[in-house]
Amino acid sequence: MADKEFIQIGHINGVYGVRGWVKIFSDTRPREAIFDYSPWWIETREGWREVKLASSRSQGKGLVAQIEGLDDRDQALLWVNCKIAIKSDQLPETEADEYYWFDLIGLDVVNSEGIRFGKVSELLETGGHDVMVVKGKKGEHLIPFVPKVYILNVDLGTDTKTGKIEVDWEQGFSS
Repeated sequence: MADKEFIQIGHINGVYGVRGWVKIFSDTRPREAIFDYSPWWIETREGWREVKLASSRSQGKGLVAQIEGLDDRDQALLWVNCKIAIKSDQLPETEADEYYWFDLIGLDVVNSEGIRFGKVSELLETGGHDVMVVKGKKGEHLIPFVPKVYILNVDLGTDTKTGKIEVDWEQGFSS
């Protein structure tokens, strides 16, 4: 799958019952929103496979789904730990000053004085606000993703080579 063409939205983390149902771990918020996307792409041992849901629901504290054509527990066991993805064009358009995390991964991070910190390697959900993990030659920086406070400008550019994030952050300051 091409980078950013497909977006991981969860994975299969177990089996449920004997008729091929699988337990789902969702990366979406709210977690049940994973069922709003169709089709899914599952990364099986044979490669990426497009699938549709036959049925889905919340089950206790978790989520379960029945995938069309997967009707046996033994078959379902082969799919445990497989990634669930969708095509990026299935996502709704963002509003101004809204970004999907995958859009920010790989962007250069510089402060208002032009000092380069590195590239965004991941984002962390901390409860209060998201935090960018920026890795560069001088180590790792954790920068809160708080627009108009620490995040001065986000330019997605045409790709991760031209995009950058301007931050209000001192070179020697680490969190």
